[in-house]
Amino acid sequence: MSFLTSYKANMKSSRQIREDFFKYWTESPRNMKIVPNMSLVPNVDSTLLFVNSGMFPLAPYLGGQPHPLGKRLVDFQRCLRTNYDEMIEIGDNRHTLMFEMMGDWSLGDFFKEEQIPWILEFWVEVCGLDPHRIYVTVFEGDDDAPMDMEAVEIWQKAFKKYGIDAQLAPDITDIPADLEAGKTHKYRIFKYPKKKNWWERAHAKGELGGPTSEMFYDRGVIDVVQDKYHVNDDSGRFIEIGNNVFMQYKLDENLKWQPLEQKNIDFGGGFERVVMLVQDKNDIFETDIYMPIIEQIQGLSGKEYKTNGKDNEFTASFRVIADHARAATFILADGVSPSNKDQGYILRRFIRRLVRFGKKLGIEQDFTANIAQVVIENMSYAYPHLAENRDDILQKITKEEKIFKQTLDKGLRHLQKLVQDKDLRTENLVIDGKEAFYLYETYGFPLELTLDELKINEDDAEKITADFKKEEEAHRAASRAGAEQKFKGGLADASVETTKLHTAHHLLLAALQKIVDPTIKQKGSNITAERLRIDFNLNRSLTEQEKTQVEELVNKKINENLDVLRLEMKREDAEQTGAQMEFGAKYPDIVSVYVMGNDLKDLNLKPSLEEVMNIKDRIFSIEFCGGPHVNNTSELSEGGKTFKIVKEESSGSGVRRIKASLI
Repeated sequence: MSFLTSYKANMKSSRQIREDFFKYWTESPRNMKIVPNMSLVPNVDSTLLFVNSGMFPLAPYLGGQPHPLGKRLVDFQRCLRTNYDEMIEIGDNRHTLMFEMMGDWSLGDFFKEEQIPWILEFWVEVCGLDPHRIYVTVFEGDDDAPMDMEAVEIWQKAFKKYGIDAQLAPDITDIPADLEAGKTHKYRIFKYPKKKNWWERAHAKGELGGPTSEMFYDRGVIDVVQDKYHVNDDSGRFIEIGNNVFMQYKLDENLKWQPLEQKNIDFGGGFERVVMLVQDKNDIFETDIYMPIIEQIQGLSGKEYKTNGKDNEFTASFRVIADHARAATFILADGVSPSNKDQGYILRRFIRRLVRFGKKLGIEQDFTANIAQVVIENMSYAYPHLAENRDDILQKITKEEKIFKQTLDKGLRHLQKLVQDKDLRTENLVIDGKEAFYLYETYGFPLELTLDELKINEDDAEKITADFKKEEEAHRAASRAGAEQKFKGGLADASVETTKLHTAHHLLLAALQKIVDPTIKQKGSNITAERLRIDFNLNRSLTEQEKTQVEELVNKKINENLDVLRLEMKREDAEQTGAQMEFGAKYPDIVSVYVMGNDLKDLNLKPSLEEVMNIKDRIFSIEFCGGPHVNNTSELSEGGKTFKIVKEESSGSGVRRIKASLI
């Protein structure tokens, strides 16, 4: 019996695929070390509300900074994408907002020659995917960098192991007509421009970049009809299973790409999509990741997810509830509470959409805790903190559900008032698109619910819907512009100014503990090139005297020219030093710790606990952190700048927020 035959007879669970992924990459000859999964809330070095890529935890190490676990790394990272366009996309068979990214990394160690055959071997011999249904893309080249023929040749050699002569297609539309034709189709490698097959963080001096090579699996089924088809289209036939990023260039002073001394590999694969394909499904929500949730919704609603295996009028609502319930449960487990700001606002939106789509399915009773309970039971084997925070999760999601149901009632009353105020016997509409969008934004009242409640006829509904969409698009554009300004890029900004403010952030936390309250802990942060923001536990506002004293202490330490050193320590030793830790984070056995203090240059960079404790009186700040930081605090005062608290305010119950800058 062949491997594939035996595999299909014993379909793997998502849990088994997860375990196999770690086993494959940690065993010889790959010998990788497992990087712990970090919180969805990026409390350090982030310009993002939530971690949105598997690359995020490794950002500080791509430019050459050594990782405590070495040069070969593997991880699973929970991720969340929350922009409006992605949110309204949920409801089809393959998109989710909450997802897990499988990753393997080489930080200046192996490169394409090893990665490409390894990842193909993983897909075929570990996951059991049919190599005749796998297609890959490469960078076609431009004025900045040549075509990635190296990747083409290595892919061709790798495919030959499975008896496949993989040729480079002259045109991206040279794809097989169907799965049967794919068994003998000669074109398996396709070249795409920079927009599709190039990665860079930002187009700025010193930034890294390089060609990518994506992998696609042919489902043989078209979901969206198009004029032309190719492997990286939107038809749904070809599903991306992973992407190799080859970081081999760096932008010089003239913004020209130059070869990078430390060449990195970053592979990322969407776990849910991989599970869908390995389990031979055409619907992510029919995998064992989501089916327990779907079954619970069926029981609560009395509706069927599908009718005779086909999507019905309720299918999209099931998918929205399943995706949003999973996302909300994970966000709650990472310490976020529903609110009108930042992460709390996104969480609130998820829960409210849950309730609205539950209403579509006729679920009148409180139900969100029932769904969250299923998520906890299904995912705690990989994320123990879900079970540890069970009571808090269920209490908060139920509370928010009840509050929103009251808000929905207010929306109904607003609608009733509109009906009373307008003469239904005239040609005037009971409600226009602008008013309908106001109801949606203010009360979370969905358009279709508004139309149903008012029993709007088909012709009027068409006009109201068109106007509603105009308002919605204007709002979306404004939100998108705001997000681009507030949360730039997918990785932490490593510019000089941001690096300085990150160092100031450490000084500020230490100063708050020394001046205001020694029990203060960081609850969140956001750092850009213009300002830093820190959220911390305190059940009152700071006095003017305290703010002045904190500023004075931070500036004093800046002017004392403190050394800033990165240490590598055993996690348990670092904890005993009293080093500040990121809220909700899991740490490996060896951790990166930053210390700031007087005359530390002679300190062993891999010190024992005893060595650190012997000089504790010379240390002002010590934190678990991956960097980046300046080398000496004097760099923060360059250009005559001083540290200044710009604003201090509430950020929720028992949490204060400070915004500060170097001015």
